Amino acid sequence: MTDAETVVAAIAPGDPLPAWCEPVWNVLAARAAGGTLPHALLACGPAGLGKRALVDAFVRARLCAAPRNGHACGNCRNCALLSAGTHPDRMLVKLEPNPKTGVMRKEIVVDQIRGLSAHLAMASQLGGWQVAVIDPADEMNTPAQNALLKTLEEPSAASLIVLVADQPWRLGATTRSRCQRVEFMVPARSDAVAWLEARGVEQAGAALDAAGGNPGAAWLLAEQGGMQRRQEVARDLLALATGRARAREVGKAWAADAPRQRLEHAARLLEGVLRARAAGEPGRFDPAWDDETLASRFAGANRLRALLNGPLRGDLALFEWLDGRMEVGVGVRGHSG
Repeated sequence: MTDAETVVAAIAPGDPLPAWCEPVWNVLAARAAGGTLPHALLACGPAGLGKRALVDAFVRARLCAAPRNGHACGNCRNCALLSAGTHPDRMLVKLEPNPKTGVMRKEIVVDQIRGLSAHLAMASQLGGWQVAVIDPADEMNTPAQNALLKTLEEPSAASLIVLVADQPWRLGATTRSRCQRVEFMVPARSDAVAWLEARGVEQAGAALDAAGGNPGAAWLLAEQGGMQRRQEVARDLLALATGRARAREVGKAWAADAPRQRLEHAARLLEGVLRARAAGEPGRFDPAWDDETLASRFAGANRLRALLNGPLRGDLALFEWLDGRMEVGVGVRGHSG
């Protein structure tokens, strides 16, 4: 399971929509009621804010035969088919196993999009909307995006395509321009803390700070040991800075247990030090590196998080970063596994 998929589970389809999603829902529902809904939407923003739950609810409302106050009734035949995953006019394009090898693909490929386009070219089987969801849309490769453009440019009547992306900048500019952007933003702190407390999270404010203000990510930190990992990361960085730990040993430990999450914690901790110093406020965590070193390690941690998705020896890559030898964007490429 990827980091994004893990965070998504914090607010799953079918869960009540958080308060910060209501303005987005109201805009989309009003446009649907007024007949001004575009044929393509791009639901985007950090994982953990509820966009997939909202998209699922919105799709169900579009396909429901007897919606109530803009929401799916949950009782009609269409709703039953949606719940069973057998509604013929709802299409989902997602990451799938390679049919030849059985290995899960890391990208959405052109054949999947061609199949979707062929389906949308046919008439609705139940006489209503046809709705397609591409998730994660930011994992479409270039041929897949190019194949999608024709469908986006020449949509069929009563059809809706929803692209869901945690990292919309990975989509081509032309693909993004063909969709109405629906942005999900980190909510106000008071709303996020109230949501976390309602879910039983103790020290909700501390968890929220550790997650950069993202309530879904904060909930998972509290539920899945993330706060403990954050404390371990802080301890390890301080030990490295004072010569009480060896980078290779720390790198092996991090590589064996949620390396990307540990790097995210490291990046947030280092960013916090830089901000505290700029504000002239002493922080509880400070490894006493100079500002240039802090900034370099912060940038390196963020880049390494992305590179760990590729064919890297994680322990060696982490060792180089922890040892201060990794050049941002360069030093880690040589370690393929």
